[in-house]
Amino acid sequence: MKILVTGGLGAIGSKLCHELQSLDNQVWVCDLPHASLLNYIRCDIANYQQVERVINTVKPDFVYHLAAEFGRRNGEDHYYQLWQSNAIGTKNMLRLQENYKFRMCFSSSSEIYGDWKHLMSEEVPEQHPIRQLNDYALSKWVNEMQIMNSAERFSTETVRVRLFNTYGPGEYYSSYRSVICQFIYRALHNIPYTVYLDHHRTSSYINDTVRTLSNICRPEMFKSGEVYNIAGTEYHDIKTLSDMILNYLSKDDSKVQYEKHEEHNTGNKKGDLSKAEKDLNHRPQVNLAEGIPLTIEWQKKIYDIR
Repeated sequence: MKILVTGGLGAIGSKLCHELQSLDNQVWVCDLPHASLLNYIRCDIANYQQVERVINTVKPDFVYHLAAEFGRRNGEDHYYQLWQSNAIGTKNMLRLQENYKFRMCFSSSSEIYGDWKHLMSEEVPEQHPIRQLNDYALSKWVNEMQIMNSAERFSTETVRVRLFNTYGPGEYYSSYRSVICQFIYRALHNIPYTVYLDHHRTSSYINDTVRTLSNICRPEMFKSGEVYNIAGTEYHDIKTLSDMILNYLSKDDSKVQYEKHEEHNTGNKKGDLSKAEKDLNHRPQVNLAEGIPLTIEWQKKIYDIR
């Protein structure tokens, strides 16, 4: 199968490309940075002409649309780019999908569940009045509505996935990255960080996320119009993550500030995984006790810390 991965140089996208290649697919990548890779085309997803050139060149059977501005704080600080990439970029991809009829998997986020305080099952956003708490969450819900409208109007075939706190090797540090990435980097470099005690998450090790994503393009597993939660099985508080990292590094919490709650952030994210388990053979294999040390050792190597 000929597969295009938008955002294929990112932490998830790059590992997904390797997984898809191992399954004997011909994989193409488009992303923003310059890169000297086989089957790579530099492209700004918010520019229709650039995306059209990619689709005309590749003529994909299947597209994994991962390209997006990521993260709640990033979306607040760089909201203009967020809406350009996420809303216009996804509309560009949908308009081309309407013409070229490729199947697609779209990467959404658990952030779309907003202020929902109960088990996050896939039907919640369409059955209950919930409020997204930041522009990143809003943009991802807008993307999902764009996809549903396109399917209804033009019979496009897309599966949506809502990723829950994916972490692991390959995620380079910035202040906008995932909580585990940030805690590890800051603990390694003795930089202060804040732990919010009232927040809970369902983290997913990157290899587990990617393995399930790679199943979606298989004809026997692809179910157009479906949406799936993809997460790990351990429901934990944020302090647990910090404690595990500090314990592994034999450090105390003198650089940690504890607060109760962070505004404009979902308090508890507990995902219902039953649909992904049934339809996509989602079977998380790496727990936090294994995944966090693997991620720490990767960062130590990347940032040359002994």
